[in-house]
Amino acid sequence: MKLQQLLSFVRRAIDDYGMIQEGDCIAVGVSGGKDSLTLLYALAHLRRFYPKHFTLKAITIDLGFGIQDMSTIENLCQELDVEYVIEKTQIAEIVFQQRKEKNPCSLCAKMRKGSLNERIKQMGCNKVAYAHHMDDIIETMMLSLIFEGRFHTFSPMTYLDRMQVTVIRPLMYMSECDVIGFAKENQLPVAKSACPVDGYTKRQYAKELVKQINTDNPGAKKRMFRAILSGEIEGWPPYIGRAERFRRDLNSKE
Repeated sequence: MKLQQLLSFVRRAIDDYGMIQEGDCIAVGVSGGKDSLTLLYALAHLRRFYPKHFTLKAITIDLGFGIQDMSTIENLCQELDVEYVIEKTQIAEIVFQQRKEKNPCSLCAKMRKGSLNERIKQMGCNKVAYAHHMDDIIETMMLSLIFEGRFHTFSPMTYLDRMQVTVIRPLMYMSECDVIGFAKENQLPVAKSACPVDGYTKRQYAKELVKQINTDNPGAKKRMFRAILSGEIEGWPPYIGRAERFRRDLNSKE
């Protein structure tokens, strides 16, 4: 995938849900994976010409496994002219050694997000961009159906009242295949996950299930995504698309 195609997907998502406003300071949570690096690359280039000016920062939450080299990501951030911060934590020790969690993902994610949100507030950011793509959204919907008995998934944009931070998901229109293609073509410095349970989670189960369903029923994944977009899911912001944006702009000039 070319940069122009990536920016087209990202800008459409941002415009459709009003993710960026003038003067925003946006943090990108960079794990070292293909998704977060692709998002960082996209926003760094979008920043150059997007009509609403925003600043961009990158942050990595170091979980404390001690085996992940972030020097190549530091170099990328320098190339993109993006401030980069590594926040060191003891999350790995707490989850795997002190608590010895049998199902560590939930606690780890909660602690990681807590550390991320606290640090980005200190950095002066009012928004944080998560790198969830279309497949993530579909798989989360599947997990919600199976384990919670409700039709729900990530929202394109969520305001966190307690932290006074807004979460945005600009990769929501991109498939995982698109992200993989872009990361490879542009030789992004992807770092393998240091988590010892990576690939052995309920999310991996949902990923494989959705893949099988789409193999048996070609196009099923895209139809699932259309159902999500039109499903009026609780907590989702209104879709403001081209026509609605035009109407709103007209009203603001009256």
